[in-house]
Order: sequence, then structure tokens, then C-alpha cells
Amino acid sequence: MALSYKARRRWSLVILLVGLPAYIVAAVTTVNWLDRPSIAVEFLVYVGLGFLWALPFKFVFKGVGQADPEADKSDK
Repeated sequence: MALSYKARRRWSLVILLVGLPAYIVAAVTTVNWLDRPSIAVEFLVYVGLGFLWALPFKFVFKGVGQADPEADKSDK
């Protein structure tokens, strides 16, 4: 089932305000468990985790910054 434009906007806001800070805490905790790796390894882990969080939510964020496509249908 596809989400409506308004639902995608609401979910994207929840993901960015609640989910992303929680994911950041989890990523920092994960890196701290690695017993202080070198700067290069730590950087690669953070970059990898930075891309990894967005993959499951790609469909939610797609088109959210554009105008509401359903508004054009209701105006006519």
C-alpha cells in the first residue's frame, strides 16, 4: 500500500526528529565498542552507517520536498 503525500511528510518528520537521533546514539555506541580503532576505520564506519540508516526509508523521503501532487487534483 502506497502512502499518501501527507502521510509521507508526517513519517519523514518523525523519522528525522526521533529516529535519526536514536540512530546516531546507536552508531556512536557501536563505534565505542570497537575499542578505539584508527581514524580511517572510524571514519569508514561512520560513513557506512550514515548511508545505511537512509536505505529503508528511501520511499518515505522520495518527493517530500516537492509540491503536493494531490493538491492539483482537488483544485480542478
